[in-house]
Amino acid sequence: GVARVVAAGEEALLLELVELLLHDRALLLELVRDRVVLGGHLLERLEVADLGLERVVLLGPSHFVPFVGLALPRAEAFQTPLGLVPVDAEARGAILRAAHVVTADAPHAREHSLEVQLPFLQVLLGDEVSVLPIVSGDATAPQVTAALERVWGGDETLIIISSDLSHYLDYARARAVDAATAKSILACTAELDADQACGHVAINGLLCAARQRHLNVRLLDLRNSGDTQPDRSRVVGYGAFALYEGPVRQ
Repeated sequence: GVARVVAAGEEALLLELVELLLHDRALLLELVRDRVVLGGHLLERLEVADLGLERVVLLGPSHFVPFVGLALPRAEAFQTPLGLVPVDAEARGAILRAAHVVTADAPHAREHSLEVQLPFLQVLLGDEVSVLPIVSGDATAPQVTAALERVWGGDETLIIISSDLSHYLDYARARAVDAATAKSILACTAELDADQACGHVAINGLLCAARQRHLNVRLLDLRNSGDTQPDRSRVVGYGAFALYEGPVRQ
């Protein structure tokens, strides 16, 4: 089956919006080569063959459907106005061997944390890359770590954790809270809570894996919705981080 995530008839508008947001050309190639991205959106069209990239693992929190564990969709592909994005059958089979991973469409039906990434992946990576969409419910960081280890792979796999940071604080307070959260992420401290990020379970699980693999973390950007709108009384925080092997980059 196919899961539709954006209404039909909006291809031109969606493509125009995605192209508008593709503004940092040099950074994206670096992100994809790093293989793990936390937050943010991908930013540039790539030659997939040059990267050896075959799949993108997407992990984000369930905002609408309560359930226990991690959920994969039954659908064989997701559809946006830009076309179909195939779900990676091999990776799905590998991760389903974990006891805490289930197959369920309901958590994916309205989940924006994952679907918002799809048009960017389609524009940037084309039709040659499949995805493994994972929604986290009532799960633990070790469960997320165990699931990611099953699909970690090598250069053929890119992992993206999708999450906001603080929610509905005033501008100054949000900046302070998000700065503390960023400091924890940069230190690979897997102790974030729901007040710091809606996807704290997924982030903590990734940070556990990063610590085990001795990965470094780089802050790419940190801001909130008050930076783009006049009302700063209730803002949402956003951050982008890259995780990679090797020396710390500036």
